[in-house]
Amino acid sequence: MARKPLDYDQLNENVKKVQYAVRGELYLRASELQKEGKKIIFTNVGNPHALGQKPLTFPRQVVALCQAPFLLDDPNVGLLFPADAIARAKHYLSLAPGGLGAYSDSRGIPGIRKEVADFIQRRDGYPSDPELIYLTDGASKGVMQMLNAIIRNERDGILVPVPQYPLYSAAISLFGGSLVPYYLEEEANWGLDFVSIRQTVAEARSKGITVRAMVIINPGNPTGQCLSEANIKELLQFCYHENLALLADEVYQQNIYQDERPFISARKVLFDMGPPLSREVQLVSFHTVSKGFWGECGQRGGYFEMTNLPPKVKCLYSIYQNF
Repeated sequence: MARKPLDYDQLNENVKKVQYAVRGELYLRASELQKEGKKIIFTNVGNPHALGQKPLTFPRQVVALCQAPFLLDDPNVGLLFPADAIARAKHYLSLAPGGLGAYSDSRGIPGIRKEVADFIQRRDGYPSDPELIYLTDGASKGVMQMLNAIIRNERDGILVPVPQYPLYSAAISLFGGSLVPYYLEEEANWGLDFVSIRQTVAEARSKGITVRAMVIINPGNPTGQCLSEANIKELLQFCYHENLALLADEVYQQNIYQDERPFISARKVLFDMGPPLSREVQLVSFHTVSKGFWGECGQRGGYFEMTNLPPKVKCLYSIYQNF
């Protein structure tokens, strides 16, 4: 009998290479034990609500009203929902004339992107252009879109920190690229050692790998550190001189519980440094509602912001978002 198209040995080889550790063998075994009646606490992913964190009331009220706008016409709506939630829901519905069930701009509703840009400007002290912001169903979707665009073949390499969140190694395998691991320095608060990283890049290039981008996870996952401003400056200089795009995974930026080492975005440091770096280094920054105070993993909300990418590439992403 002929092999069927979706038999395992007939699948795309890149799919079979994917190893996504947070959903891997340990997770599968834990799920089996749970079915047998064992009590399992799943901490393989950051999933606050599953561990008992209560959702913030205000955003849930706003979302409820936006999903069921007929409630706003009920004379008793003020008895069930506070005035500020009602006002916010009306505001968001005014930004989406077709309601939440209609297709919007491929980058996301313009008015929402403007609010994201305002947040970025408050955080960094530099204006942000809503036209360079793309709303995604979680930061992971944005990361995968960018890696898919960057990786052209198996000779394209992506620098990824170790320890790392395994999304990166899995996605690089899926898209047929080469993982180029660089190791964080535990003795230096899990910082970046550029003597070692330069050696890693040189070794990869000697094997015919074209190193095209570098991933940073700041604050670190799973290491929990915040990179210092000096370390980020050195990082940006490194990307400039090595002609690397920088992918900044900053999804844990609100999970900071001490003042000694605050979170500083790569974008802020880049603009603080000024030309030529602020005009030349290609940076894509990622954020999400899955972490921080929200913890809304299941609601799927995130964005990425592009800095110093040419207009033609920006148009390609507008198309890409439709798929």
